[in-house]
Amino acid sequence: MTWAVLLSIAGLLGLLISGAVRPAIAFVGLAGAYLVFGLVDTATLLAQYTNPALATLLLLLLVSLALERTPLLDWLSQRLLNGREATATARLMGASALLSAFLNNTAVVAAFLGAISRQKRIAPSRLLIPLSYASILGGMTTLVGTSTNLVVNSFALGTGGFELGMFQFSLVGVPVALMTFGVLLWRARTLPEHQPEDTAEKLSYFLAADLEASSEMVGKSIEENQLRSLEGLYLLEIEREGRLISPVAPEELLQAGDTLVFTGEVGKVQALQRFPGLKLFGHQADDLLATNLVEVVISHESELASQTLQEVDFRSMFNAGVVGIRRGGRRLEGQLGQIPLRVGDCLVLAVGGDFRQHRNIDRNFHLLSGSFKRPPLNRLESWLTLGGFAAVIGLAALELLPLFHGLLLLMAGLLAARILSPAELRRRFPFELWLIIGSALAIAQGLESSGAAALLAQGMQTLFAGYGVMAAFVGCYLLTLLLTETVTNNAAAALAFPVAWTTAQAFGADPMPFIMAVAYGASACFLIPYGYQTHLMVFSPGRYRISDFLKTGLPVSLTYSAGVLVLTPLVFPF
Repeated sequence: MTWAVLLSIAGLLGLLISGAVRPAIAFVGLAGAYLVFGLVDTATLLAQYTNPALATLLLLLLVSLALERTPLLDWLSQRLLNGREATATARLMGASALLSAFLNNTAVVAAFLGAISRQKRIAPSRLLIPLSYASILGGMTTLVGTSTNLVVNSFALGTGGFELGMFQFSLVGVPVALMTFGVLLWRARTLPEHQPEDTAEKLSYFLAADLEASSEMVGKSIEENQLRSLEGLYLLEIEREGRLISPVAPEELLQAGDTLVFTGEVGKVQALQRFPGLKLFGHQADDLLATNLVEVVISHESELASQTLQEVDFRSMFNAGVVGIRRGGRRLEGQLGQIPLRVGDCLVLAVGGDFRQHRNIDRNFHLLSGSFKRPPLNRLESWLTLGGFAAVIGLAALELLPLFHGLLLLMAGLLAARILSPAELRRRFPFELWLIIGSALAIAQGLESSGAAALLAQGMQTLFAGYGVMAAFVGCYLLTLLLTETVTNNAAAALAFPVAWTTAQAFGADPMPFIMAVAYGASACFLIPYGYQTHLMVFSPGRYRISDFLKTGLPVSLTYSAGVLVLTPLVFPF
């Protein structure tokens, strides 16, 4: 049974690395298998999903929905990018790190992302990687700065029966962040200088054609004219007498003088030649089309990931058509409706009039351009939200009120003041994260009860027997770092914690430095964009290649790791 459990963990890693299934499905499936085979009982499994530290993390993420809407982040984003490029980069990094120490770093990056993408003074590609890295460096300095630290706290409570302090991570995190900042500023000067796409470039996704009065297509519907089954092209909109018809229903009747707007492969223009009286033209509709273009990035919470536009019926879901997809620095071509989407893909949308009314916009997208954001909180609501959050953090740091209690009271206040609504909480509840962490806690129990954790600890002890506990500590950190670069950061923390805990026990050492090795290692995602959500958020807007992350991230990762490995044993002795 012990070896079967270890093989199941290897299989889980393989699935996570391959991306063949969503992490939530992989973790829940393995936890369910452990339940069926008696490695965990029902009561133990259910207890993991109600872990107090996990509940605290969920409350924090929900409260962050109100913090995202305060004008603070927008106000800062408009004032940070003045002056010389190096000065603006330093200010942006400092603000991002400071805010990410207390706010959800995804929200911080999302708030700055739109402002950086819209401004023309500094190429966004020079700023977005520093923004993402700085949010990581700030987030790992406090308990609430990143979900990873709260995941580790969940394991510490579930396994060791103790919780980590609000600023316990700062003792090593702040000096390491300051060291790494200097290297990041130096490497930022080597980033590529990609200017953002202008309207003309976005309109290159379109093909437009006039319908002549003599055409036999006039008076027939879209379906009757067979305009819904074109190879490589898709009918997006109809421009009729100065107004847009979008989306276009199959039963829509064509009229003389209509301008039909298609999207897809520009090279498939010959597909339109078989339609009598359909005349291609230059740029007559450009001005009109440019008024309803919105650029978005697919968020890590989105239900669109790994699905195609056709599978989710994108047009009905959002009243918008996708006219272009960018992945990193590459514009995707072909049948757009059949391309599996990824988190971080940049979509250019032609939107209908009620696009902003769709309640699933904020869950699925980060907005780069356009004005379809939720209205910000007013001054009183902002002060109540920020003041309440600061009070909760302060009371928790002084150990006067547990963080969970404070967040619960703050949540009640936000609901009472109608700053948040039950419908919004239901829509944005981090369901997948809850499943992943709860299942990971159950899997850790299965590792313990099967003896697999003890076997891993013996292996670590044998591997590092001649080198001592310090080598084992370094090994646990490097294992976590490798996992966070290949799977998600939360999954890395969940998989590495049982190994680190049992290794500390095998060496008879204090578990705290090993716990911190997992926490800091799980945040050390600097090399590959796919391991961390804020990297995916900036990947396409910055038009980056993976090599851009490697060139910038390698010296950052080496500096960060050296600081962690030297300082952690000094602050948290074995």
